[in-house]
Amino acid sequence: MIEWLIRHKHTTIVAVLILCLLGITAAFRIPVQMIPDLEVRTISVQTQWPGATPQDIEKEILIEQEEFLRTIPNLQRMESTASTGQATIELDFPYSINVAETLILVNNALTQVPNYPENVDEPKIFAASFSSNAFMYFRVAPVEGNPQQLDMIMMRDYIEDNVRPRMSSVAGVSQVEVSGGAERQVRIQLDDAALVQHNVSVADVQRVLRARNQDTSAGDLEQGKRLYLLRTTGRYDALEDIGDTIIRRDGQQLVRVGRDSCKIRQREVNFLKIMPIYKFNKRYFY
Repeated sequence: MIEWLIRHKHTTIVAVLILCLLGITAAFRIPVQMIPDLEVRTISVQTQWPGATPQDIEKEILIEQEEFLRTIPNLQRMESTASTGQATIELDFPYSINVAETLILVNNALTQVPNYPENVDEPKIFAASFSSNAFMYFRVAPVEGNPQQLDMIMMRDYIEDNVRPRMSSVAGVSQVEVSGGAERQVRIQLDDAALVQHNVSVADVQRVLRARNQDTSAGDLEQGKRLYLLRTTGRYDALEDIGDTIIRRDGQQLVRVGRDSCKIRQREVNFLKIMPIYKFNKRYFY
Protein backbone atom coordinates (compact mmCIF):
# COMPACT_ATOMS: atom_id res chain seq x y z
CA MET A 1 0.00 0.00 0.00
CA ILE A 2 2.76 2.44 0.97
CA GLU A 3 4.80 1.41 -2.07
CA TRP A 4 1.83 2.16 -4.35
CA LEU A 5 1.38 5.60 -2.79
CA ILE A 6 5.06 6.40 -3.32
CA ARG A 7 4.95 5.34 -6.98
CA HIS A 8 1.82 7.37 -7.60
CA LYS A 9 2.83 10.41 -5.61
CA HIS A 10 1.03 12.87 -7.85
CA THR A 11 -2.28 11.04 -7.39
CA THR A 12 -1.68 10.86 -3.64
CA ILE A 13 -0.95 14.58 -3.39
CA VAL A 14 -4.09 15.47 -5.36
CA ALA A 15 -6.24 13.18 -3.14
CA VAL A 16 -4.83 14.71 0.04
CA LEU A 17 -5.45 18.23 -1.26
CA ILE A 18 -9.04 17.34 -2.13
CA LEU A 19 -9.62 15.93 1.37
CA CYS A 20 -8.12 19.06 2.96
CA LEU A 21 -10.29 21.28 0.78
CA LEU A 22 -13.42 19.34 1.72
CA GLY A 23 -12.46 19.47 5.41
CA ILE A 24 -11.93 23.25 5.35
CA THR A 25 -15.24 23.78 3.53
CA ALA A 26 -17.10 21.58 6.03
CA ALA A 27 -15.48 23.36 8.98
CA PHE A 28 -16.85 26.72 7.83
CA ARG A 29 -20.31 25.39 7.04
CA ILE A 30 -20.96 23.30 10.16
CA PRO A 31 -22.88 25.43 12.71
CA VAL A 32 -21.12 25.94 16.02
CA GLN A 33 -23.16 26.41 19.19
CA MET A 34 -22.12 26.64 22.80
CA ILE A 35 -25.27 24.69 23.70
CA PRO A 36 -26.46 22.71 20.63
CA ASP A 37 -30.15 22.21 20.01
CA LEU A 38 -31.10 18.67 20.98
CA GLU A 39 -34.37 16.92 20.46
CA VAL A 40 -36.73 17.28 23.38
CA ARG A 41 -36.64 14.19 25.59
CA THR A 42 -37.48 15.45 29.07
CA ILE A 43 -41.10 15.85 30.18
CA SER A 44 -41.91 17.52 33.49
CA VAL A 45 -45.08 17.27 35.55
CA GLN A 46 -45.82 19.98 38.13
CA THR A 47 -48.67 19.84 40.63
CA GLN A 48 -49.47 22.74 42.95
CA TRP A 49 -50.90 22.24 46.44
CA PRO A 50 -50.72 25.62 48.23
CA GLY A 51 -49.63 25.43 51.85
CA ALA A 52 -48.92 21.68 51.89
CA THR A 53 -45.75 20.29 53.45
CA PRO A 54 -43.27 18.20 51.43
CA GLN A 55 -44.21 15.12 53.47
CA ASP A 56 -47.90 15.47 52.59
CA ILE A 57 -47.11 16.13 48.94
CA GLU A 58 -44.97 13.01 48.72
CA LYS A 59 -47.64 10.83 50.32
CA GLU A 60 -50.76 12.25 48.69
CA ILE A 61 -49.49 13.24 45.23
CA LEU A 62 -46.09 11.88 44.20
CA ILE A 63 -46.64 8.26 45.21
CA GLU A 64 -50.01 8.20 43.45
CA GLN A 65 -48.65 9.74 40.25
CA GLU A 66 -45.51 7.60 40.14
CA GLU A 67 -47.58 4.42 40.28
CA PHE A 68 -49.12 5.20 36.87
CA LEU A 69 -46.25 7.12 35.26
CA ARG A 70 -43.73 4.30 35.63
CA THR A 71 -45.74 2.18 33.18
CA ILE A 72 -45.16 4.59 30.26
CA PRO A 73 -43.23 2.91 27.41
CA ASN A 74 -39.57 3.91 26.77
CA LEU A 75 -39.26 5.64 30.15
CA GLN A 76 -35.56 5.77 31.10
CA ARG A 77 -35.53 7.77 34.31
CA MET A 78 -38.07 9.27 36.68
CA GLU A 79 -37.04 11.78 39.35
CA SER A 80 -39.53 13.23 41.83
CA THR A 81 -39.12 16.29 44.03
CA ALA A 82 -41.43 17.43 46.82
CA SER A 83 -41.21 20.99 48.10
CA THR A 84 -43.52 23.27 50.03
CA GLY A 85 -46.69 23.62 47.96
CA GLN A 86 -45.39 21.88 44.84
CA ALA A 87 -44.66 18.41 43.45
CA THR A 88 -42.35 17.99 40.45
CA ILE A 89 -41.66 14.84 38.43
CA GLU A 90 -39.10 14.73 35.60
CA LEU A 91 -39.36 11.94 33.02
CA ASP A 92 -36.46 11.14 30.67
CA PHE A 93 -36.99 9.39 27.33
CA PRO A 94 -34.72 8.40 24.39
CA TYR A 95 -34.02 10.97 21.69
CA SER A 96 -35.91 8.90 19.12
CA ILE A 97 -39.34 9.22 20.78
CA ASN A 98 -42.27 11.14 19.35
CA VAL A 99 -42.73 13.96 21.86
CA ALA A 100 -46.38 14.64 20.95
CA GLU A 101 -47.37 11.00 21.44
CA THR A 102 -45.40 10.76 24.67
CA LEU A 103 -47.14 13.83 26.08
CA ILE A 104 -50.47 12.16 25.39
CA LEU A 105 -49.31 9.01 27.17
CA VAL A 106 -48.20 11.05 30.18
CA ASN A 107 -51.52 12.89 30.30
CA ASN A 108 -53.46 9.62 30.04
CA ALA A 109 -51.42 8.14 32.87
CA LEU A 110 -52.16 11.11 35.13
CA THR A 111 -55.89 10.89 34.46
CA GLN A 112 -55.85 7.43 36.04
CA VAL A 113 -54.96 8.86 39.45
CA PRO A 114 -58.12 8.19 41.52
CA ASN A 115 -58.34 11.55 43.27
CA TYR A 116 -56.36 14.40 44.74
CA PRO A 117 -56.78 16.22 48.05
CA GLU A 118 -58.84 19.40 48.12
CA ASN A 119 -57.24 22.62 46.83
CA VAL A 120 -54.84 20.69 44.57
CA ASP A 121 -54.47 22.26 41.11
CA GLU A 122 -54.55 20.23 37.92
CA PRO A 123 -51.10 18.83 36.99
CA LYS A 124 -49.20 20.86 34.41
CA ILE A 125 -47.25 18.94 31.75
CA PHE A 126 -44.55 20.52 29.61
CA ALA A 127 -41.54 19.37 27.62
CA ALA A 128 -38.01 20.69 28.01
CA SER A 129 -34.64 20.08 26.42
CA PHE A 130 -30.99 20.56 27.25
CA SER A 131 -30.91 23.62 25.00
CA SER A 132 -33.44 25.32 27.29
CA ASN A 133 -30.52 26.63 29.37
CA ALA A 134 -30.77 29.80 27.27
CA PHE A 135 -33.48 32.14 28.50
CA MET A 136 -34.95 35.45 27.46
CA TYR A 137 -36.45 37.69 30.15
CA PHE A 138 -38.84 40.57 29.60
CA ARG A 139 -39.46 43.26 32.19
CA VAL A 140 -42.84 44.95 31.97
CA ALA A 141 -42.97 48.58 33.11
CA PRO A 142 -45.07 51.70 32.39
CA VAL A 143 -43.76 54.35 30.07
CA GLU A 144 -41.78 57.20 31.55
CA GLY A 145 -43.82 59.23 33.99
CA ASN A 146 -46.56 56.57 34.24
CA PRO A 147 -49.27 58.85 32.80
CA GLN A 148 -52.05 56.33 33.53
CA GLN A 149 -50.90 55.79 37.14
CA LEU A 150 -50.84 52.01 36.59
CA ASP A 151 -50.55 49.74 39.60
CA MET A 152 -47.85 47.29 38.49
CA ILE A 153 -48.64 44.92 41.36
CA MET A 154 -52.09 44.35 39.84
CA MET A 155 -50.70 44.02 36.31
CA ARG A 156 -50.17 40.26 36.56
CA ASP A 157 -53.67 39.41 35.32
CA TYR A 158 -53.22 41.52 32.20
CA ILE A 159 -49.89 39.83 31.45
CA GLU A 160 -51.37 36.37 32.01
CA ASP A 161 -54.42 37.02 29.79
CA ASN A 162 -52.88 39.06 26.96
CA VAL A 163 -49.08 38.99 26.80
CA ARG A 164 -48.42 35.38 27.78
CA PRO A 165 -50.69 33.75 25.12
CA ARG A 166 -49.06 35.78 22.34
CA MET A 167 -45.54 34.92 23.46
CA SER A 168 -46.46 31.24 23.78
CA SER A 169 -47.58 31.19 20.14
CA VAL A 170 -44.17 32.37 18.87
CA ALA A 171 -42.30 29.64 16.99
CA GLY A 172 -39.56 28.03 19.07
CA VAL A 173 -40.97 29.12 22.43
CA SER A 174 -41.33 26.12 24.75
CA GLN A 175 -42.64 27.70 27.93
CA VAL A 176 -43.58 31.16 29.21
CA GLU A 177 -43.64 31.86 32.93
CA VAL A 178 -44.89 35.01 34.63
CA SER A 179 -43.46 36.12 37.96
CA GLY A 180 -44.03 39.12 40.16
CA GLY A 181 -47.18 41.09 40.77
CA ALA A 182 -50.22 39.75 42.56
CA GLU A 183 -52.78 37.18 41.49
CA ARG A 184 -56.39 38.29 41.31
CA GLN A 185 -58.58 37.10 44.13
CA VAL A 186 -62.26 37.47 45.00
CA ARG A 187 -62.87 38.41 48.61
CA ILE A 188 -66.33 37.71 50.01
CA GLN A 189 -67.22 39.82 53.05
CA LEU A 190 -69.91 38.14 55.13
CA ASP A 191 -72.50 40.01 57.14
CA ASP A 192 -72.44 38.68 60.72
CA ALA A 193 -76.01 39.74 61.39
CA ALA A 194 -77.26 38.00 58.25
CA LEU A 195 -75.40 34.80 59.18
CA VAL A 196 -77.04 34.72 62.59
CA GLN A 197 -80.47 35.57 61.17
CA HIS A 198 -80.41 32.68 58.70
CA ASN A 199 -78.49 30.30 60.97
CA VAL A 200 -75.58 29.98 58.52
CA SER A 201 -71.98 29.56 59.57
CA VAL A 202 -68.81 30.59 57.75
CA ALA A 203 -67.97 26.91 57.29
CA ASP A 204 -71.31 26.41 55.50
CA VAL A 205 -70.51 29.17 53.04
CA GLN A 206 -67.03 27.80 52.45
CA ARG A 207 -68.31 24.27 51.90
CA VAL A 208 -70.98 25.34 49.40
CA LEU A 209 -68.60 27.53 47.41
CA ARG A 210 -65.99 24.77 47.19
CA ALA A 211 -68.56 22.20 46.09
CA ARG A 212 -70.08 24.57 43.54
CA ASN A 213 -66.84 25.76 41.94
CA GLN A 214 -65.80 22.56 40.17
CA ASP A 215 -66.39 20.59 36.99
CA THR A 216 -67.69 17.04 37.34
CA SER A 217 -67.63 14.07 35.00
CA ALA A 218 -71.09 12.57 34.43
CA GLY A 219 -69.94 9.36 32.77
CA ASP A 220 -70.59 8.41 29.15
CA LEU A 221 -73.53 7.70 26.88
CA GLU A 222 -73.31 5.06 24.16
CA GLN A 223 -75.55 5.51 21.16
CA GLY A 224 -74.98 3.13 18.28
CA LYS A 225 -71.35 3.35 17.20
CA ARG A 226 -70.83 6.63 18.97
CA LEU A 227 -69.74 7.23 22.54
CA TYR A 228 -70.57 10.58 24.14
CA LEU A 229 -68.66 11.76 27.19
CA LEU A 230 -70.87 13.73 29.59
CA ARG A 231 -69.40 16.52 31.68
CA THR A 232 -71.06 19.10 33.89
CA THR A 233 -69.36 22.49 34.08
CA GLY A 234 -69.71 24.31 37.36
CA ARG A 235 -66.72 26.61 37.75
CA TYR A 236 -67.46 30.28 38.25
CA ASP A 237 -67.06 32.48 35.19
CA ALA A 238 -68.25 35.81 36.63
CA LEU A 239 -68.84 37.56 39.93
CA GLU A 240 -72.58 37.35 39.39
CA ASP A 241 -72.35 33.55 39.48
CA ILE A 242 -70.75 33.71 42.93
CA GLY A 243 -73.40 36.08 44.18
CA ASP A 244 -76.24 33.84 42.94
CA THR A 245 -74.89 30.75 44.73
CA ILE A 246 -77.56 29.28 47.04
CA ILE A 247 -76.27 28.62 50.55
CA ARG A 248 -79.44 27.08 51.99
CA ARG A 249 -83.21 27.26 51.99
CA ASP A 250 -84.94 29.11 54.82
CA GLY A 251 -88.55 28.04 54.41
CA GLN A 252 -89.70 29.46 51.09
CA GLN A 253 -86.74 31.82 50.98
CA LEU A 254 -83.43 31.08 49.27
CA VAL A 255 -80.33 32.29 51.10
CA ARG A 256 -77.72 33.38 48.57
CA VAL A 257 -74.20 34.70 48.90
CA GLY A 258 -75.25 38.12 47.62
CA ARG A 259 -73.76 40.04 44.72
CA ASP A 260 -72.88 43.09 46.78
CA SER A 261 -70.38 41.02 48.74
CA CYS A 262 -68.27 40.22 45.68
CA LYS A 263 -65.97 43.02 44.72
CA ILE A 264 -62.83 43.08 42.64
CA ARG A 265 -60.58 45.90 41.67
CA GLN A 266 -60.18 46.43 37.94
CA ARG A 267 -57.62 48.58 36.23
CA GLU A 268 -57.42 50.01 32.75
CA VAL A 269 -54.22 48.88 31.05
CA ASN A 270 -52.58 51.21 28.56
CA PHE A 271 -49.17 52.55 27.62
CA LEU A 272 -47.01 49.61 28.60
CA LYS A 273 -43.52 49.00 27.36
CA ILE A 274 -41.69 45.67 27.41
CA MET A 275 -37.91 45.72 27.66
CA PRO A 276 -35.93 42.54 26.86
CA ILE A 277 -33.15 41.27 29.09
CA TYR A 278 -31.16 38.47 27.51
CA LYS A 279 -29.55 35.75 29.58
CA PHE A 280 -27.31 33.16 27.96
CA ASN A 281 -24.97 30.86 29.81
CA LYS A 282 -25.19 32.98 32.98
CA ARG A 283 -24.00 36.13 31.20
CA TYR A 284 -26.28 39.12 30.82
CA PHE A 285 -26.46 41.36 27.78
CA TYR A 286 -28.54 44.52 27.85
